[in-house]
Amino acid sequence: MRYEIEVSRYFFKISLILAIWAILMIFPFHYAFSQHQDAADVHFTPAAVHQAGQLSSLEQRLIEQGLINVARFDPTIMVDLKYASEDNFMGASVYGDLTCAYLYPEPALMLILASRILRERHPELRILVGDAVRPRSVQHKMWDLVVGTSQQHYVANPFFGSMHNYGAAVDVTLYNVETGEELDMGTSLDYFGPKAQPLLEEELLRLGKLSREQIDNRLILREVMVEAGWHPINIEWWHFNAFCRDYIRANYKIIE
Repeated sequence: MRYEIEVSRYFFKISLILAIWAILMIFPFHYAFSQHQDAADVHFTPAAVHQAGQLSSLEQRLIEQGLINVARFDPTIMVDLKYASEDNFMGASVYGDLTCAYLYPEPALMLILASRILRERHPELRILVGDAVRPRSVQHKMWDLVVGTSQQHYVANPFFGSMHNYGAAVDVTLYNVETGEELDMGTSLDYFGPKAQPLLEEELLRLGKLSREQIDNRLILREVMVEAGWHPINIEWWHFNAFCRDYIRANYKIIE
């Protein structure tokens, strides 16, 4: 009941965020999160203006399309975009200088709520975002790198679009601020194989290919994300959609 109330309270604030973002499109300043408040309270205060040269052209386009830099409103959410470096299954950086996680307002509030639930239950843990919105222009880059290779089936055809292209999906893991390490989930964030599939976890545990600790760590992540309204998928422990696919396609625009 407590978190049902929290969900209602946070979703009520969506209209406030939308209004704030409309103002940002008119007035030459941004609102920043106050470092002295609880991150999940999403307290907005006027802050220093971003100069035009401080944002990349991609970030400017994302903001113009109504997306939110999630960590500006909850600095406890950590970000390390997997495809902004060469440390990924493609071995290539496709995001250029984008290092921030952007989402549409409602999914952003859902991630902030998941962060609050996590920190209340496990004060030493933080959500670490490996991917958030992925503009279709980036999806084309990824597709061009893998089309015709054995990795092609790991990347959604940009013609149809990925849920990331709609600004309503995230790839996330957990980080322990006391040890300075990510929790052991049994695979890396973009490992594509049976060990990444939640559907097979108990069988993989029986076969000794995953440990109980690794599965328990995944369960911590899934429980807080699901309680905040996110939808897990059966083939990637790290991927969550804000809503069902049909709803996203019907109600959200692809970010180009």
